[in-house]
Amino acid sequence: MSALSLLGPSALLPGLDNSSVEEVGASLQGNCSWGETSTKGKVLVILSMTLGIISNTVALFILVNAYKTHRQGSKATFLLFATSLVVTDFIGHVVLGVLVLQLYFTGDVGPEHSDSSDGTCQFMGGCMVFFGLCPLFMGCAMAAERCLGVTKPLPHKTIVTKSRSKVCLLLIWLAALCVALLPCLQLGSYTYQYPGTWCFISVLHHTSQADLAFVALFSGLGLTALSAALLFNTVSVLKLVSARLRKKPGFRHPARSQDIETVVQLVGVTVTSCICWCPLLVIGLTSVIDSYNGSVGDKLCSYKSWMVIGVRMATWNQILDPWVYILLRRSVLRKIYLIAKCQAGLHGGPLGEELSAQRGHEQSQQSLRGDVQTRTLNDVSNVASVTEEQSKSDSLESQMFLF
Repeated sequence: MSALSLLGPSALLPGLDNSSVEEVGASLQGNCSWGETSTKGKVLVILSMTLGIISNTVALFILVNAYKTHRQGSKATFLLFATSLVVTDFIGHVVLGVLVLQLYFTGDVGPEHSDSSDGTCQFMGGCMVFFGLCPLFMGCAMAAERCLGVTKPLPHKTIVTKSRSKVCLLLIWLAALCVALLPCLQLGSYTYQYPGTWCFISVLHHTSQADLAFVALFSGLGLTALSAALLFNTVSVLKLVSARLRKKPGFRHPARSQDIETVVQLVGVTVTSCICWCPLLVIGLTSVIDSYNGSVGDKLCSYKSWMVIGVRMATWNQILDPWVYILLRRSVLRKIYLIAKCQAGLHGGPLGEELSAQRGHEQSQQSLRGDVQTRTLNDVSNVASVTEEQSKSDSLESQMFLF
């Protein structure tokens, strides 16, 4: 889906020059024109697909290795969901990218196909809905699982098991698939969207009650999943902060350290999904409502432009999600913290003075421990030498006694 929004009418009709493209855009989109050269469109599509494939592959490699390490730990369920999320994003990125490239290079979709549909469009629209809902549902499930693990660790061990987690994943995929297949039951429809390089639910032309209900269902499910994930993550963060404030000095809990890492990653995933998907969900819902009420009028061009902006932002979710797991790992966060700590120590100020004083105290403690160890070794060697001399003296006295 990351390549969907990079194509313009020149990509859709490579045989036309810019003036012909503008005429087509004016006739179909209400004087909406889209000027983008064919070469530039190709480069953008290829770069987008390459970046998405590399990002998801690296993240998948990291998550699989982490899952092998923590297969029996409390982090196993989170890693199972995260790996499934990256795999889903990867498949959606490749499948939808290939469909976009097919439309780009063949140029089969002409002006007469605007707001119409065919087999390719039906499949592409279904993939858009399926691979759009799956990450949102998984992010919500992951947030709920971590919230239970942080707030109720003992019930979490008995309630959340591997088998139940796998069943939950299957139900998520099945629910998203059922929503995507609703047009097959005449409950909504998929049509080519401006500028003709992607397919989605019909929102701006000849919208029916079924289309309105379909878009409301899609947007409602997506926004509900995002809101629930935000709520669960907020509860988890507040719980971890309160536990951190109550922690005794010098006490370190490895389980809490893992919880912090997973919650930070979940917050990153949720924020990324909100930024990428909320525009399309809200714009699609408002567009179909206005279209159904007949209040679009002369603003058709603006609505279509906003839909393109929304899908462009949504496509970046599959590229940015993997980088959350790549960058927000414990080892990376620790390095960032140490670098920031060193930088704060180099610059003056109360924080730098406090860190310098702390380092000086640690060095003095290490020096004191070293002196104590040295004295202890000297005392041990002195005792050993005295013992050896005493044994020699006793041996000499025994020999004199014999004589």
